[in-house]
Parts: sequence; structure tokens; C-alpha cells
Amino acid sequence: VDLVRMKACYYDGENGENIRVEDIPADILEECKKYRHDMIAAAADFDDELTELFIEEKDPPVETIRRAIRKGTLQLKLTPVFCGSAYKNKGVQQLLDGIVHYLPNPEEVVNEAHDQRNEEQKVVLASDPKKPFVGLAFKLEDGRYGQLTYIRIYQGRVAKGDFIVNSRDGKRVKVPRLVRMHSDEMHDIDAGQAGDIIALFGVDCSSGDTFTDGTIHYTMTSMHVPDAVISLAIAPKEKAGSANFSKALNRFTREDPTFRVHRDEESAQTIASGMGELHLEIYMERIKREYGCEVVVGQPQVAYRETIQQKADFHYTHKKQTGGSGQFARVVGYLEPLPPDSVEQYEFVDDVGGGAIPREFIPACDKGFKEAVKKGSLIGFPVVGVRCVINDGLAHAVDSSEQAFKTAALMGFREGYEKAKPVILEPIMNVEVQVPEEFQGAMVGQVNQRRGVIQSTETVEGYAVCTAHVPLSEMFGYSTDLRSATQGKGEFSMEFAKYQPVPRATQEQMIKEFREKQAAGKK
Repeated sequence: VDLVRMKACYYDGENGENIRVEDIPADILEECKKYRHDMIAAAADFDDELTELFIEEKDPPVETIRRAIRKGTLQLKLTPVFCGSAYKNKGVQQLLDGIVHYLPNPEEVVNEAHDQRNEEQKVVLASDPKKPFVGLAFKLEDGRYGQLTYIRIYQGRVAKGDFIVNSRDGKRVKVPRLVRMHSDEMHDIDAGQAGDIIALFGVDCSSGDTFTDGTIHYTMTSMHVPDAVISLAIAPKEKAGSANFSKALNRFTREDPTFRVHRDEESAQTIASGMGELHLEIYMERIKREYGCEVVVGQPQVAYRETIQQKADFHYTHKKQTGGSGQFARVVGYLEPLPPDSVEQYEFVDDVGGGAIPREFIPACDKGFKEAVKKGSLIGFPVVGVRCVINDGLAHAVDSSEQAFKTAALMGFREGYEKAKPVILEPIMNVEVQVPEEFQGAMVGQVNQRRGVIQSTETVEGYAVCTAHVPLSEMFGYSTDLRSATQGKGEFSMEFAKYQPVPRATQEQMIKEFREKQAAGKK
């Protein structure tokens, strides 16, 4: 029933495409009148004309009701509710009409971007076709003619044949074809402007990329992509599925920058990394459903990190003589922790004076440090939150080379790292658990058993809601345990919160296991 028009809507046909609008059946008419009265009373707070009509007990025009509901919706005070079923295609047309009637148009929304040339300062975009073009690639699709990229235009306009620039990598690409999508139908268009959603063919990019006309350097999202917190070894079940398996991974890594795939050199396994167990489960299911490829999945591995707690000096000389010209490089400097709130996880500082190290070898030192932070000495995970500073060194006129300084920097880092009180960091998740009140004690007990730190608890309509910080390593299998403890009535959600040091005893055990594994691998 549409309470605004006071009509009953019926959706006929296999896909609910034929809408039949009739009078409301007599047996529910009085109930509908009551609800319509309540709806108008709520909407009248936002429109004077509707208020007068309501007080005078006159039936207001449909447009007056819609105008009042729209005002309340734009102020975030009213929420229009529509009934329907996507599965049976019922109510879809009403919902689309509601979007037009009640939601803000592009000119009524303040959209912000980050100016890359001004330390990612926020700038307000104008929904104006005359301004420089800014668009966001929000969805990728494999079409018959290659990758189809959906773009929302936030500012300016783009036309067929224009050149646009990807803010992420600076690549300049020509727009060969523009289409407007209507469900699965394409309609070619010559241009799109602010407020439009269009699709491009032949543009290689990733989901979340921002495009501009090249005169400005804006990005719609921060360029910082959070580190993955969990990894899985994955492989196609059948060798015949290898091609589809690779296609799926290539597509998903373009779609989602937080989903990463790499080949582990030591084990020769394909490793998928993401933001949580569910995140990876969804992609494994999509490989099976969309590409017809069964996937064999290994045990989840937590993405630990290593860092340092104090400043430490290094003074390393790399010297090697093997007949003919040898290798010689000396690097002197120190490592120090970056501030905890720093976005950057690695920083290189060249503080060398007086030409102690020739300028052409400084980039090689940076490369050596970058190589070193890929794998820490405690348990072999990446080192984060470290600043590497070189302030002195020595070169040889004949024996010094880029490779020599790269090696010296790598070994110098390891020397300083051992003295800088390194620690292992583990990902901490922000977990929200909701259970019926009678299971609150069991829920709190489970969180405490998992080394969780409760942040808050509250009771909402018979449910206990608890927010806690819990190590990711303790969350495996939690959904099963929660269901068992709450008779299937509990539910939880989690997202990455931060990294923090593991307990001392846990660190010692992890280092011991890592060294045992290394020793076993050498036999």
C-alpha cells in the first residue's frame, strides 16, 4: 500500500514488471487511514502548508506530502520506508520513484576530495559541468568488450575522445567510448556531466581510482590503503581451473585494493591477504560461483608486524675482495621509531654531509633499507614504524658500487635492529557482539578468554551489546563458539582497529617456534 497516494499496488508478470494501481481493499482501509494520519503528522513538522491542512483536517495534495517528507529526509529527521522483494522483483519501481522524490540531487550534497598537491587537504567539489572534471571509478565489470568501468562524475564533464588522468598512477588515457547503463542494457552517449553515472570501455584502472582532466590533482579517497591483517594459502582444486583461478584473482585485486595476492617464494604457494576472515571467505566463494573454480584453502595466518621501541645506532662496513675489483661501502647512522600516529610505516632520511657518501649511492642505501624492512629478524614479518637515518659513511674510488651500498645498508639495518628492542605487533580488531540479555555473562566470559579488552557494554531492547578490542589471532572459530553459547541467537561484527605489541611470553614462544621452523627447513 502506498500511503502517500492511498492506493494499493500490485506487481504482475514473471518479473513484477506490470504495475496495477487500484483502490485499497475495504478490509484494510481503516488501518491504512490510521497509518496515513500518523505519517502526515510526522511530516507536518517540516512544512507549514502541510501543518495548516493537517490542523484543518483537510486531505493534503500528494505533492505537498512528498515535499514535506523530502524536507525531513534531507535534514536526516525522517526515513521513508518502502516494502518490496528483490528476489521476486516486487516494489522495485516504487523504490526508484522514492529515490527521485525524497533523496537529495547531486547539487544538494557536499562532496569532498583530497588535494594531493596540498598534503591531501580537503576541498569541496562543485556539481558544475563548467568546473575541471573529477570522477570516481566505483565498480568494475568484465564485459563482452573488455573491462567496463562505472564512474560517478562529481564535478565537470567528460566527452568521448577526451583525455583523462588517473590520480593514483598519473597515467593519461583517452576515453574511446561512453555508455549509460540501464540495468544490463547499454546506451551510447557523447558526454556525461556532474551528477551522472556513466561507464567507460577500454580504461585500465582499479576500483576506487579517481580520474581528473589533468589540471587538478584531486583524489576522492585517501591514497592510504590499510595493511592486510589475515592471509590464506589458496590453490585451484583441479589443474584445469588454473586459468580461471588466475583471471578471478586479477579481477578481484583490481576491484578491491585491500584484497592482495602474492606468490610466496619459499613455499611456492599463492597467498591471499585481506581485512578479515569473512572478507577472504567472500572472495573464495565468488571464485567458485562466478568462475566455476573450486578452491583449496589453507589455515588462516595472522599478518603480524615487527617494530622497534628505541633509537639505536649502526656502523657497518661491507668489504669483499674476490679478485679484480671488490666491493666496499660503509654506512653510519641510526634507527628510531616513528610517532605512533604516523601514516607512513617507513621513512628514509639522508643526513650525510661533506660528500662522505657520493650522491649517486644514496638511493641504493634507501633500497637496502627497504629490502631489510620486508622481513624482520624476530619472526620474519615486515618491520613497520621505523625511520632509517644515515649521517656518515665511506666510499672507495674503485670498489664502491650501488650493490655494495645496498648491501651495507641492509646489514647496517640488521645491526641496529637487534639493539633497538624489537617487538612483535599483532592486529587488534574492534569487535561488537550482540546477544540476548540472559547470555550476557557467557558472552563477556568468552571475550575475556580471548584476551579481549571490553570498551563498552549497553542494553538495547532486551539485547546486551558489547564492544571490545580483541586480538585477531584469538577470533578464529569465534562464530561457532558464540552460536553454541547463545543457542544461535548471538551475532557479532568486527573490523581492524590497530596494531599493538603481543604479550612478552607470547613473543618468546613465537620466536622459538619461528627458529625451530627455520632450523627444520635447513635440514
